[in-house]
Amino acid sequence: MTPTISRRPTELPPGGGYARLGQHCIDLLRLAVPVVVSRTGLLLMWLVDVIMVGQFATDELAYLGIGHALMSVVLVTGIALQQGTLVTTANALGRGEAGACGAVFWRSIPYGIALGLIASTAALWGGPTLGLFGQPAEIVAGGGRVITILSLSMVPLMVFTACAYFMEGLRRPLPGMVAVLAANLLNILLNWTLVYGRLGFPALGAEGSAWATTAVRSFLAMAMLIYVLSQADAASLGLRSWPGWRWRQWARQRRIGYGGGGSQAIEGAAFMAMSMFAGWMGKAPLAAYTIVISVVAIVFMVAVGIASATAVCVGTAHGRRDTQDLALAGWTGLALNTLIMLVFGAGLLLFPEGVARIYTSDPALVPVVASLLVLAAFVLIADGGQTVMAHALRGRGDAFMPTACHVVSYLGVMIPMGWFLAIGLGHGVAGLLSGILIASLVSVGLLTLRFHLLSLGDRRVAAAE
Repeated sequence: MTPTISRRPTELPPGGGYARLGQHCIDLLRLAVPVVVSRTGLLLMWLVDVIMVGQFATDELAYLGIGHALMSVVLVTGIALQQGTLVTTANALGRGEAGACGAVFWRSIPYGIALGLIASTAALWGGPTLGLFGQPAEIVAGGGRVITILSLSMVPLMVFTACAYFMEGLRRPLPGMVAVLAANLLNILLNWTLVYGRLGFPALGAEGSAWATTAVRSFLAMAMLIYVLSQADAASLGLRSWPGWRWRQWARQRRIGYGGGGSQAIEGAAFMAMSMFAGWMGKAPLAAYTIVISVVAIVFMVAVGIASATAVCVGTAHGRRDTQDLALAGWTGLALNTLIMLVFGAGLLLFPEGVARIYTSDPALVPVVASLLVLAAFVLIADGGQTVMAHALRGRGDAFMPTACHVVSYLGVMIPMGWFLAIGLGHGVAGLLSGILIASLVSVGLLTLRFHLLSLGDRRVAAAE
């Protein structure tokens, strides 16, 4: 027999289809806007790095780009491994068990520290790994130094991620947004000081930018940890007691993270492969690819914010066993993201050269980047859609099927297609972007089909009960 569940503040009010859809849009936007600002702000720091280092020297931009390309694999994998914090916090909130949220948090912090240490250790082989991928000696040396510095930032980044996911799962994303906005101001100041050699410091170029990133991530970790522990309702949330470390008690939290981490490792490896292919073409194509991917990535953070909000809404509905709102939350997230990505894509189609000039003053590089941004406009729609649907599935508790879909689309499609179009057919960076577009279309198609089938199954079970 299905247990009786009382209505809670996180539950949507009853109403007709349009009323519920409108309420979902409001709920998603209320959650998504601060998350979008936060996620975009995190990537805005990378954008500032690219712009300031790109204005400093094209060669330094190549070192920064290849260093971040390799580090991004371990970075996004570590962050995604903590997605269970977001989902299980939202599930507990949906069940009306606020005290269980603290247990999720206290298990996520040591877990995040361990993930950061593993990532930092893996980064020690960053330079040699670039050499194994056939990069020129100059790029191996410059990129390797960037990777070594960035490795120091992994533990604080993982701690900040655990805190931010916890607050988002509680439907309180504003503190993370404020912290990230403050961090962006600090990042600009540190880049200005260390990249260009101001205030008595030497001009360090890409290495200076990496040191700035490490300092900013440390600030974020300390600020968010202090805020979470100082909340007025910390006791009722279970933050004043240690829940224990019994491995089986938080298996579901880890399992959701394993699925997310697997997906991000696969996706990160595929994008790293694209960067390696660009590096084979030389420093100028690598710099052009770095600029285009940074533009895609900054807009993609909007999709990530919508995806996180979708996961919270789906996870909350799943916690209270509301199959209708669960499905509606997922489809609303996809529709909202598609609309927003269309707007950003139109901007790239209309003003590609203006965007390119923000990143580089190299007259030979501007027209190349502008032509590539036109293709990137279409990548945004498909890539954003697939991350929303992957988050919706994990909010429902579907841990590993999204990962399987990413294996097919990114390992089975993106890498071979990118190499074939870029290297085999000689289309260069445009071929890489075409491979990314094709893989993203495959991914969003598979994930959307999976969510549709699960929603049908949920409705049948609810009808039978």
